[in-house]
Amino acid sequence: MKIKLGLRVLALSIAMPFLTFGAVFAQGYPNKPIRLIVPWSAGGSTDIFARIIGQKLTESLGQQVVVDNRPGASGIIGFEAAAKAAPDGYTIVMGASGFTTNTSMYSKLPYDAVKDFAPVSLMALAANLLVVHPSVQAESVKELIALAKSKPGQLNFASSSHGSTAHLAGELFKTMAGVDIVHIPYKGSAPAMVDLLGGHVSLMFDPIPSVLPHVKAGKLRLLAVTSDKRLPELPNVPTVAESGLPGFEIGPWFGVLAPAGTSKEIITKLNTEIVKIMHMPDVKERLSSQGFTAIIGSTPEQFADFIKADIAKWAKVVKDAGIRIDKSP
Repeated sequence: MKIKLGLRVLALSIAMPFLTFGAVFAQGYPNKPIRLIVPWSAGGSTDIFARIIGQKLTESLGQQVVVDNRPGASGIIGFEAAAKAAPDGYTIVMGASGFTTNTSMYSKLPYDAVKDFAPVSLMALAANLLVVHPSVQAESVKELIALAKSKPGQLNFASSSHGSTAHLAGELFKTMAGVDIVHIPYKGSAPAMVDLLGGHVSLMFDPIPSVLPHVKAGKLRLLAVTSDKRLPELPNVPTVAESGLPGFEIGPWFGVLAPAGTSKEIITKLNTEIVKIMHMPDVKERLSSQGFTAIIGSTPEQFADFIKADIAKWAKVVKDAGIRIDKSP
């Protein structure tokens, strides 16, 4: 009996340093700058959101949060970099809808969207706006559909990348409206917007932050929002669903993830700080003005469940819409 007790004490004494290391490490975390990877180009909606959060995290954590844009391959380049980074809390990544849609768009990815990441916090949901270049002769969704049907294959739509919500919104629009419009993918919404403004592409589905300033300046024409209800910020703008395509609904989400293996203590610390930030009146006001609906108090576990559900949701949309799934990014 004494021998067994002695062995238990010895085992506990050996394990204790390892059991307390995570907590001790988290207490001194962070003690150097944190890299926040954005898998899309600067100037897009994900980048805008990341910089708002990054600035606030810098202030609350007392260490610089450096935004690192890694665009390309539908966000896969950035997500792969994050998945392969050291799980020490000094590399995190800004997740968005492309993170979950890619699992259906590509049969093979260089990472597992569930196993290779540790969800930190879901922060916001948003709606896309359907906008056209002023040269497009359509003042409403119904007129756009009629125009597309009269000119099959002649209209095109831009997106931030293959598999993005902007891409899926266009594909869903094509399927539900029964029109033939051509998809033109870009490395981020910012370069896509440049070509839309230049009239090189006809239309685009994109979140409010990157679209609305150009609408107000008269450089783009706003036709509808992709949410199931009208937005409080744009009460006079109809939804796509009420404009002739009942059931049409699509919109991006934004959240922070870390590499799998990041300690629970660090994940908890980051989550706590992000939740505090999402409660800040100035943050909520700024996000609301740009069309984001803040998610207050998301836990890592809730975000993990959300990701799994979103993967399943888009797998069905991709299949039902008959979207081609590429073999590799």
